[in-house]
Amino acid sequence: MYPTLNELFNKAVAAHGDKIALRMLIPKERKRGRGIRLVLNEISYSRLGEMVGRLATALDELGVKKGDKVALISKPRAAWATAFFAILRCGATVLPLDPELQQGEIERILAEAEVRSAIVSGLKVDDLQQIREKRLHDISIISMDRPDSDDVYFLDKLVLGKNVFPEADVNADDMAVLMYTSGTTGNAKGAMLLHRNISSNALSGVKVADIAESDNFLTIVPWYHIYGLTVSLLVPLFAGSTATYAPVDRNLTTVMTKARPTVLLGVPKLYNVLYSKVMTSIEGSLLKRTIYKLSPTLMGKLVSKKLFGKNFRYFTSGGAPFSREVANGFRRMGIGVMEGYGLTETAPVLAMCERFTTEPGMVAFENVELRIDNPDASGVGEILARGPNIMAGYYKNEAATAEVIDSDGWFHTGDLGRMEGDRLILSGRAKNVIVLETGKNVYPEEVEWELSTIIGIEELLVYEANRQGAPVVAVKIYPKWSDLKERGIATPDQALDYLWEEIKKHNENLAPFKRIKYRDVITLVDEPFEKSVKMDIKRYKYSKA
Repeated sequence: MYPTLNELFNKAVAAHGDKIALRMLIPKERKRGRGIRLVLNEISYSRLGEMVGRLATALDELGVKKGDKVALISKPRAAWATAFFAILRCGATVLPLDPELQQGEIERILAEAEVRSAIVSGLKVDDLQQIREKRLHDISIISMDRPDSDDVYFLDKLVLGKNVFPEADVNADDMAVLMYTSGTTGNAKGAMLLHRNISSNALSGVKVADIAESDNFLTIVPWYHIYGLTVSLLVPLFAGSTATYAPVDRNLTTVMTKARPTVLLGVPKLYNVLYSKVMTSIEGSLLKRTIYKLSPTLMGKLVSKKLFGKNFRYFTSGGAPFSREVANGFRRMGIGVMEGYGLTETAPVLAMCERFTTEPGMVAFENVELRIDNPDASGVGEILARGPNIMAGYYKNEAATAEVIDSDGWFHTGDLGRMEGDRLILSGRAKNVIVLETGKNVYPEEVEWELSTIIGIEELLVYEANRQGAPVVAVKIYPKWSDLKERGIATPDQALDYLWEEIKKHNENLAPFKRIKYRDVITLVDEPFEKSVKMDIKRYKYSKA
């Protein structure tokens, strides 16, 4: 039996006391108006444990009980981690949401999940108030920042004078996190992740990645995605190490130097940029070129020391496919790279490669079984997984659950791969999902649902295209010419101009990363899309530009 997340957190707090648990980047104004300086705000294990207990008491007084769902909508910050563990301490379920989601997307998910309370950043308070007025009248809104309205609670004020809440009775089979993989009406799928699903994966992560109390994680991966939550928040805390979060912005290089990490957790885009800068720097200097040629590992030590400090150990990557050229380039310099594979529904890691492996593929996590379903002549088939980390199912969606979890407990990933001995070689990705270079997942159905109301569109298909070497969200449209001609539009060029302007308007209802961002990724087709007997578009025929 695996422990609950509450048990692992309490154990970490008791064992590590005054040690720094979290460090968050805080911009502060310099004296005498000399600009902004970056400060790493620190919180110890004991202080985090105390604040979690106090906030749990406040939530209990607001009526949050075991089994309730509480939304958590904010970028990573100390209050996010505090709220996460406080919700669990009450026996409730955390529903983390990307703060970039638009009001309509959040509203659909909160209604589907029957959310009772929401803990949000100040920037999302207005959205939550409007949602509450429309349909969720009994929802309690707690702001991490001082609110302007009397009908919104202020988190800091709520915890004042509170005693530590005596933890609710929670077991490993209770739902800890409801993680939504899609926010569209009719397509919303909330993965029900139990305490044991996540705890088993986090404990395996500590072991596989050889995490020690002396480690200092630096992560750019937000905690409202399962990869960031499990790998960059829970793994460090449960190992007794320190987790530092920093957003990807122009200050990231400064943060790397200031944080002095031993492990960096990121997405392929970050490593691609880093590798490009490192190689450009080497090629631009005769001395560096000579060192690199004679001793790549010495150059790697110099690079690591300059960027991260002398104790840096390795990179970890997830969320999107990683270039083998970049990974092996870093390894040649003696900088380890661990790439993981998994899904939201698997909490998330299924397999991971070794830091300095020369072999392709990854090895399954402890107690995770992998097999290939219906392999073809080359051994490629759908990847199936079974283990303690597999979700309980999709919330209030038995049909969707039955489609992906069979009677023997195998989870059908929708991804393609083959096995070479005990190593999983990925051949493709999920059937429809678009994985951007940042690691963000875009579900085509969400974008299609939003754009389908545009007058002049008969049918459309959203897919992944490649633009200037990077994956982007693209769309093929079969126009409804009768409607367009009523608007004086008669040619394809005129139709494209009109549709682009309409798409830009509808983009406002989608999170920025889900939007059609370029006119040149809109394609008009001359005939209706080919469909299956169920009248579904045969996506595989149109998956590439």
